[in-house]
Amino acid sequence: MHSINQLVELPLFAEKNVTVVLKREDLLHPFISGNKFRKLKYNILAAQAEGKNTLLTFGGAFSNHIAATAYAAREKGFNAIGIIRGQELEHTWRHNATLHKAHEDGMQFKFISREEYRQKEDIKFIDLLRSEFGDFYLVPEGGTNSLAIQGCEEILTKEDELFNCVCTSVGTGGTVSGLINASFAKQQIIGFSALKGAFLKSEIEKLVQKDNWQINNDFHFGGYAKITEELVRFINEFKAKTQIPLDPVYTGKMMFGLCQMIQHDTFVPGSKILAIHTGGLQGITGMNSILKKKNLPLLHI
Repeated sequence: MHSINQLVELPLFAEKNVTVVLKREDLLHPFISGNKFRKLKYNILAAQAEGKNTLLTFGGAFSNHIAATAYAAREKGFNAIGIIRGQELEHTWRHNATLHKAHEDGMQFKFISREEYRQKEDIKFIDLLRSEFGDFYLVPEGGTNSLAIQGCEEILTKEDELFNCVCTSVGTGGTVSGLINASFAKQQIIGFSALKGAFLKSEIEKLVQKDNWQINNDFHFGGYAKITEELVRFINEFKAKTQIPLDPVYTGKMMFGLCQMIQHDTFVPGSKILAIHTGGLQGITGMNSILKKKNLPLLHI
């Protein structure tokens, strides 16, 4: 895996005397995007060290993690198995851009019901999968485990010490936990939840030791992968102003929330904020197919 780092100052907040710099983790790799690149890095090294030749993981219809795992497996010479939420997709997945690309990259699918999917961490269920597919290296849904957090700790570098605050979107909690662990003295971490419900805080507390962080639950727009016309408009306007695309599931919501907080003077004048672009742009095509069915405006690609 290769990497590139790009910091972009956003010229949107001068009147508030707040500096916002976007760290474009979405540019790390053309197909293993952003935080997925970070989460898979040490898991793939562990799979190689254990002599495994197959990666198995879980995800939904437009999962960034499924797309990234399929490509990473192909790039590193592994077989890949995706346990996909939603039996109805078994007959339509070829029309789904994410799953079609993952299949092209060699991933084998098993489609299961949402009820079955809730057993994804159950040892008996994992044993059934081993009896069906043989031995494999298990990568959790969303990629979050201790090795993923280790990879996400590498998002922050010494040059990021000058920022008072670091902001990221939150899904399974791995990325924000890595940022918390790697944060510098006097640095605050704000995670913007992409999921409805306040359960994430207790999950993250299990993964970190520091207390310099908070989870903002105000900008999930109805829950995971839910979107509104207001969010579409914001993402399209942001791209028009900055030429930077945002994904609608994670970073789009985080940037919307951050902009709202700045407009409402949440940050003291002179604040320097680092926002993390965690990638996920491959999901825009799938989201646009949903928006089209609802006769809503489309995201600009």
